[in-house]
Amino acid sequence: MTDTSTYNASKRLPAQVWQVGALCRAIADALDARFNPVTVRGEISGFSRASSGHCYFSLKDASGQIRCAMFKRAASMADFMPRDGDLVEVRGRIDVYTPRGDLQLIVESISQAGQGALFEQFLRLKAKLEAEGLFEQGRKRALPLVPRKIGLVTSLGAAALHDVATALQRRVPHIPVVLSPASVQGANAPQEIIKALSKLYQLRQSKRRLEPDLLSNLEQGEDSDIDVILLVRGGGSLEDLWAFNDEALARAIADSPIPIIVGVGHETDFSIADFVADVRAPTPTAAAELVSASQQTWLNTLDLIQDRLQSTANHAVDSQNQRLDRAQARLGRPSTWLARQRQQLQSHQQHLKFAVKGRLASQRQQVLSLQTQWPNQVKSVLSRMSERLARSERGLALLDPALVLQRGYAWLADEEGATVVDAAQVQAGQALRATLAKGQIDLTVK
Repeated sequence: MTDTSTYNASKRLPAQVWQVGALCRAIADALDARFNPVTVRGEISGFSRASSGHCYFSLKDASGQIRCAMFKRAASMADFMPRDGDLVEVRGRIDVYTPRGDLQLIVESISQAGQGALFEQFLRLKAKLEAEGLFEQGRKRALPLVPRKIGLVTSLGAAALHDVATALQRRVPHIPVVLSPASVQGANAPQEIIKALSKLYQLRQSKRRLEPDLLSNLEQGEDSDIDVILLVRGGGSLEDLWAFNDEALARAIADSPIPIIVGVGHETDFSIADFVADVRAPTPTAAAELVSASQQTWLNTLDLIQDRLQSTANHAVDSQNQRLDRAQARLGRPSTWLARQRQQLQSHQQHLKFAVKGRLASQRQQVLSLQTQWPNQVKSVLSRMSERLARSERGLALLDPALVLQRGYAWLADEEGATVVDAAQVQAGQALRATLAKGQIDLTVK
């Protein structure tokens, strides 16, 4: 046996000998209790993204560096693409990679350094709503191919309103647009946006008209439901767009009975509303274009469909005309056709008459053959069955336990009738019964 402890030469006390993996885990636990969670600022070095989506890099400054691992889920939540040389702040936990014993920082969120408390608040709310499933693709709805009516939520004084109205007027002037205005910046903006969305939700449900909130140059209609809503705003700083990072607004968008497109800011701007919406558009104009295939496109499509229908109809008519011509050619004169059918009927009658006679003669011959063969076949089967029964009787007799007992063997059983096959089953003084070929003997174990 290998001794698992050694002795300190001076104190003569046993010292624990660690398994390598156990020591790594103990160090990881100690680091977790002492430091985690941690926020670290540094410069990215050696950034790489694996095919799995996980990211690996080092954070360094003038006095040191630490290896970092950012797994796919955390990487997908980043609102920028990290690169070598970026100064960032990461939040995560210190851990030990046991297979190599390497110290590493597991990154749970990453932000560009200097964006401050608002960005941290944004990341926390994003993580919370994502954990609740509000960002899942399975809950997002497809946009209508041709909306009957479009809802629009934005500020009356926003440039985004002009951009969207211009795009819709140019591409789909025939589709009515219902505007429900709201502030898109400031402390009261989230509640105003929620109120504006609620009005459109109610209009969908009741088909009532929004009287004071419509622009004079935007069409309105009462004969159709709103099929899609555009929530738009132009670009700005993180503070300018902060209204779209409100939790109550995010939940109002998630609860919408109508598909919502959010087009806030520019291509690089992301908000909580973007992640919750059914579709995120990079700009307000792009949001309008997503629901407004141009009128000319649909007219061209209709022309193409009309050409195909006309071609299909012409082909069908030509095909039926050819079919009619072939039918007339095959039909010919009715008297000739009737004579040919009468001749075929007589031929079938003759064939049927001879076929019935031949069939009866064949069946009669088979019956005579069976009458001759039947007695011999019955005798053969009975003989085989008798031989099989005799073999079974002999085999069964060989399995009779009495034959074994007649050779001088005995069957031992305890008081409860259980068979004894091992000396270890009995104890001294225990009563047993031996069954012989003739009779039984009661025994006592010594």
